[in-house]
Amino acid sequence: MSEPRLAAAFWVQAYMRRLSLHDIPAFVVHRGDDTAGAVLVKLNRLDGTAQAFTRSFDLMTDTRKWSELASGPDRDVEDTVARQRSFDSDLWVIEVEDRQGRHLLDQPGLDS
Repeated sequence: MSEPRLAAAFWVQAYMRRLSLHDIPAFVVHRGDDTAGAVLVKLNRLDGTAQAFTRSFDLMTDTRKWSELASGPDRDVEDTVARQRSFDSDLWVIEVEDRQGRHLLDQPGLDS
């Protein structure tokens, strides 16, 4: 049996709080559906490069995991984010800014 899902707005709020506890600036760039919206996290390394992460569902393990959607020059990653938003108007987009590349998505409670 699969784990119950948190409402997207609640997860985003908890994620933003966790980032602030580590002094990692982050911004909600696009607010999606409060309940069922998917979440995309863009990590801006502030050096002209970026990465974008989305959660995917692993059918083999019946779990969700974060996977890299795109990486490279910031402009290219931003174009990928824009394409995703054009497909999904309920999508939440969070931009994390960290020169060290910290996004915390691999931490307990955020990793799935």
